Amino acid sequence: MIHKTAIIDPNAQIAGDVKIGAYSIIEEDVTIGSGTEVKSHVTIAKHTDIGKNNRIFQYSSIGEEPQDKKYNQEPTRTIIGDNNTIREYVTINRGTIDDNSETRIGDNNWIMAYVHIAHDCVLANNIIIANGTTLAGHVHLGDFVILGGFTKLHQFCRIGAHAFTAMDTGFQKDLPPYVMAQGNPAKPRTINAEGLKRRGFSQDDINAIKKAFRLLYKKDLRLEEALVEMQKLNNSNVQPMIDFIKSSNRSIVR
Repeated sequence: MIHKTAIIDPNAQIAGDVKIGAYSIIEEDVTIGSGTEVKSHVTIAKHTDIGKNNRIFQYSSIGEEPQDKKYNQEPTRTIIGDNNTIREYVTINRGTIDDNSETRIGDNNWIMAYVHIAHDCVLANNIIIANGTTLAGHVHLGDFVILGGFTKLHQFCRIGAHAFTAMDTGFQKDLPPYVMAQGNPAKPRTINAEGLKRRGFSQDDINAIKKAFRLLYKKDLRLEEALVEMQKLNNSNVQPMIDFIKSSNRSIVR
């Protein structure tokens, strides 16, 4: 299951059925869960925990030091959940002590080739990130986010659950849940209605989210006024939009 040319630190903890391809390097203080496959020429750096049934493709670099000049060899971590696909040339850096000391990726995520995930990023579950996308430090992505190819996110930006970005979209502010955005800088276009249908949202809930979008972006209301009107919709699926906007430190795209 482990190719004879792979270099495995004796202190790494690797489940018995893990596959490791030719010339891959697994450093100390790494754990890899059952069913995971690491293909050839992959480097998994120290202080990295990888869960079950992941597939990590050629030339990826997982858990390497952050590209942060303040980093001083603190024992921060990279934590990856279960059932993720990490394609060729993906780079994922471990966390820093300026945040929660970890970069964290959840479950069932599809990360395409040449994606960069910087230090202290937090990715939830069921996310799709297309080729060439770059996440700067401290970026947070919610469940079911889809990022089009070459999307660029400034540090500390957040993308809400079920949001969708077009190819080559650039963010310096937060994108609320459900919203589709395009452009550089990003501009809101509509809601991700098709994605919501696929995930079982009722038509009534989708209609309420559409009304919330119109209040936020189409009625020429100040943000505080839009939030008051959105609250009046009294819909449990609109509430995450309201909560997200209220907790935004960078403000939202408008």
